[in-house]
This record gives sequence, structure tokens and C-alpha cells, in this order.
Amino acid sequence: MNIRRSANAVWQGNLREGSGKLSAPGGVLHDTPYSFNTRFGDAAGTNPEELIAAAHAGCFTMATSAELTKAGFTATKLETRADLTLEQTSGGFAITGIQLTMKATVPGIDAAGFQEIATGAKTNCPVSKVLSCPITLDAQLISG
Repeated sequence: MNIRRSANAVWQGNLREGSGKLSAPGGVLHDTPYSFNTRFGDAAGTNPEELIAAAHAGCFTMATSAELTKAGFTATKLETRADLTLEQTSGGFAITGIQLTMKATVPGIDAAGFQEIATGAKTNCPVSKVLSCPITLDAQLISG
């Protein structure tokens, strides 16, 4: 099975005063604003790091549910927070880590079994994998 998902970003202007909009076919992102101030300040809108953190929290939580199901357990509730760290390094800004914090209610499972399942889900969720995957680029200048 091959599933493809997409999103679109449009940016106008320079880094500090410019702004952009993000859209995706699913409808959650529809001309959602992002800018320097939504990324490095507290202006309304979103930013790439927030979207990565949301994707990672969602993916990991679903992967944990899947692994629990395989092991014969059903979660009453899985709640995950993903805290992404963006730091200025000697090579520029870099995402230097993501802390996943899950609070789970899972009847019938012991702590050791839950830790094993959660660790496996962290390692094997597709977003965890993509954060270290090769990235390809096709950049074309249409006009100057």
C-alpha cells in the first residue's frame, strides 16, 4: 500500500516582515497563517515546529494504540504531549529533540509491559522514522 499526503506553503516577503499560508487537502490547514512572529514569537497562527510536534504526538499515540491492540489490550485513554526543541546552533537553527510525554489508562497491563509497548511505538511510528530519513529536493526557478 502506498499512501501519499501533501501540503502547500506560500510565502511572500522577507523573513522578518513577510508571511505565509499553509494548506492541506484534509481541510484542517486552509490558508493557515505562519510568519516569523508565529515561529519565534507568540503571534496567532502556526509554525513548522508546532506542526511537527502535533504530527509526532498523533502518530506515536496511534502507534501505541496499535501495539496495545496487538498485545490484547485496549486503552481507555492515551494522551500525549510532544515538546519540540528548536535551538540556534553553530550551523544555524536545528530541531535538537522531541520529548514525548504520555499519560495512559490501560486496563489489565503492568508498568513493564506498557513501557515495552510505548518504547516500541516511539521507535516504529512513521513520524519518528521520518525525522531521520533522507530528504530529496527538486527546486526549479520559474522566473527571476
